[in-house]
Amino acid sequence: MPSHRSVLAVAALLLLPVGTTAADSGLVVSDAYVRLMPPGSPNSLAFMRISNRSGSDRRLLQAASPAARTVELHTHIDDHGVMRMRQVAAIDIPAGGRAELHSGGQHVMLIGLRQPLREGERVPLTLRFDDGSTQQLEVPVRRPQPALETEPPAAHGKH
Repeated sequence: MPSHRSVLAVAALLLLPVGTTAADSGLVVSDAYVRLMPPGSPNSLAFMRISNRSGSDRRLLQAASPAARTVELHTHIDDHGVMRMRQVAAIDIPAGGRAELHSGGQHVMLIGLRQPLREGERVPLTLRFDDGSTQQLEVPVRRPQPALETEPPAAHGKH
């Protein structure tokens, strides 16, 4: 017969959450959206703000979505006067600070869209962080905001 302590230990383990969410670890995602692209565009981008309310630096390691064949973390670099997108291994989110994912900077790239996106629909997006936490999002598709997005469309060509 199991001891009283072992029964309590098993019961305590069963009460623990199976997965940790980003919000549990102090990460809060806001202002997320997927850019509506012209008809026939095979790719799109997701932008957002990720605030880190914890006392530890965090990193966004991966993003995934069933809406695209591949999802990558990207940034823009100046390659001898030409802005080019490049995949990055992670996006840093400093303790007490935030990461701004925006046009012309860091962003989530949705490559090989499985179907055309329509304005107003919501795209499932999962973010995975270095502490093992995840954030499940339903991100709205929006038209680009001219005042906020000044990068030329050619910057989203082949990378």
